[in-house]
Parts: sequence; C-alpha cells; structure tokens
Amino acid sequence: MDKSMIKKKRLLHDYDRCIVNLANSILKRFDCKTIGKTLPMIDEALAKNYKNVVVLLLDGLGTSILNENASKDGFLRKYLKESIYSVFPPTTVAATTSIISGLQPIEHAWLGWDCYYPQVDKNVTVFLNTEQGTDKPAAEEHVAGKYCGYKSVVDKINESGKKAYTVSPFVPPFCNNFDEICNQIVNLCKEDEEKYIYAYWSEPDTVMHKHGCHSKEAKEVICDLEKTVEQMSGKLKNTLLIITADHGHVDGKNVAITDYPAIMECLVRLPSIEPRALNLYVKEEKKEQFEREFEKEFGKDFVLLSKEEVYKEHLFGNGTPHENVDAMIGDYVAIAVTDVTIFNTKEEAGEFIGVHAGYTKEEMEIPIILVTVK
Repeated sequence: MDKSMIKKKRLLHDYDRCIVNLANSILKRFDCKTIGKTLPMIDEALAKNYKNVVVLLLDGLGTSILNENASKDGFLRKYLKESIYSVFPPTTVAATTSIISGLQPIEHAWLGWDCYYPQVDKNVTVFLNTEQGTDKPAAEEHVAGKYCGYKSVVDKINESGKKAYTVSPFVPPFCNNFDEICNQIVNLCKEDEEKYIYAYWSEPDTVMHKHGCHSKEAKEVICDLEKTVEQMSGKLKNTLLIITADHGHVDGKNVAITDYPAIMECLVRLPSIEPRALNLYVKEEKKEQFEREFEKEFGKDFVLLSKEEVYKEHLFGNGTPHENVDAMIGDYVAIAVTDVTIFNTKEEAGEFIGVHAGYTKEEMEIPIILVTVK
C-alpha cells in the first residue's frame, strides 16, 4: 500500500495546534487541570481576564468555507486571526466531543457518526443511539455514554467553583434557532460573575450537506449567521468571543460500497466511523483480496492504513488510548484524499452533496475568529 499521499499531508493532523488545544486553553484560564497542550495565541488573549469567555462553534464553517462564502470585508473575516486544525476525522461527533472534553479522539473514543462497540457487537449511530442505518434503538442505555463517557470542560469549571454554561439545541433551555442561541449568550454575559460559555449551532453544516458548499443557499445561511453574530457582539461587554468550527466541507462524488461485490464479500460488517473515514473489519482469509480490490477501485482517492499504521501515524491523536478504542478500530481505516466518498448504501450516497471527515485541507482547517469587546 502506497502511503505517500498521507505522508505528504501528515501535518493536516496536528494535535499540538488543533481544536483540542483550544479547549485546554479554556481549562487553563479557569484554573482547571489541563489534559493536553494549549494554544499560545488563545492563552495570550485569555490572559487579559475578560469577565466573559465565549466559544461559539458554527458547525461546518471551515476556513475554506468562510473565505469562499463570506464577504472579504465582512465581520467574520475581519476578525479572522489564523487557522488551526480539526481532529481526525474532521466530523461533528469527533471534533465537538474534543472541544467539549479537551480530549483527542483516541482518548474519548467518539470517533465518528457510526462506531462499532464490542460490548453490544453492533455499529451504533453515536448521537442517536440507534443501530447503524436504522431507527432501532441500539440498547436501552446510551451506548457511547455508557462505554465511553467523559467529563466536559463546562462540568470541570463548575466543579472548581467557577461558572460555565452550554448553549445549544440539545441542553436546556433548548434553543430552537440561532437568534435564541445568541440571545441566551447575551443574557448569560450580563450576569456578574466570570464565566465560560460554550455555544453550538448546526449551520452551515446542514445546508451544505443538502445543497453543497458553494450553493446560493449556503451563502445565504452564512450571511445570516454573520449578521446575527455581529449584532450579538454589539450587545456584549467585557467579553472575549472566540468563533470557530468543528470541520470544513467539500462537495462529494459519492458511491455506494454495495456496488463493489468483490470488496463487500471481504467485510465482516459494513464500514463505520464516516463515509470519508471508513473503519473496516475484514475476514482474515480475505485480507489479501481486500487490499487488492480496494487499491484497484479506490487507490487514487483513499489511503488505506492498517490498524498498526493508524497508531503509528497517530491518526486519532497521540494521547493515551481509551480502553475501548482498540476494539473499536478495525483491521483497516480508509482515508479520503479526494472528493470521492464511499457510503454504505445508494440512498445515502444520493442524499448528500456537501461531505466531510476526509483528509483534505478544506475539511481539516478551521478558523479562529477573535472578537474582543471591552
């Protein structure tokens, strides 16, 4: 297997300059024990001891998406300081868990949209807690929470006696739109005590999945987000607002793995993790056939790594592996390096235009936008 493509691009996963380090800078600012390295640029900004520290994560707003869809003279690009990296894979489950926890994917084991859990012997859609590709509950308890639980940065700050909050559609008061997200941030920032606020919104990821990265619809959503953030910033005082993303996007050329029977007959189960970061369990007697067939069909578009090579490349991080992660990683991980994307079904392949979780600059680079309000 030719690894030259990933070797040339290996700096695209840099666990000294990524979203994990941003989370650890927050821990440091609030006098909590850090889990990994911090970001010097963020440390410097935080050293000014603003009363309010807000991290606003806009899902999918990678640096490339920002630069190509937002106005050069607009609010977001005006305050863009630099780009850092997402984690691998650059996808919401892995990356938001990293910024929420301060842990690398290898440490928290929330590796992607679908993960294999040996305790239930199933591929599970992590956030939804359903069996992969179905609406059927994977177990009575939340599988990822039970077997790969972690403590959040917000919880750690609150346990230290300081104040921290999460603002998102998924926790009370369950903000239903971006205006509500921003209003909640403003209201919390008016409270007297020092605090950290982590806020999440699902756009422009959703619109790009449906319409594409550079569609009219995506540009309109990004424009609306920008206007709302600018209006919100005008209502803040004594606040450091850090705007970032979990990953970027590319428009995919999608195929279904079921259309490749010579590959399918080698697999123990359907691929997990992500369509651009495929986790593959292969029958022992079929490994030679699998490598040959995968290289023939996808050798120009994917880099195929064995489990040993995944660890050697520190693909999911260089921290201490979670106790479950070794069993959750298959015999191979296939990493997309072009726009070709391998879904499990034709239906899924036809559903998405914008995709992510692969090893391209567009997917891996995310912005650090710093807005300081005195």
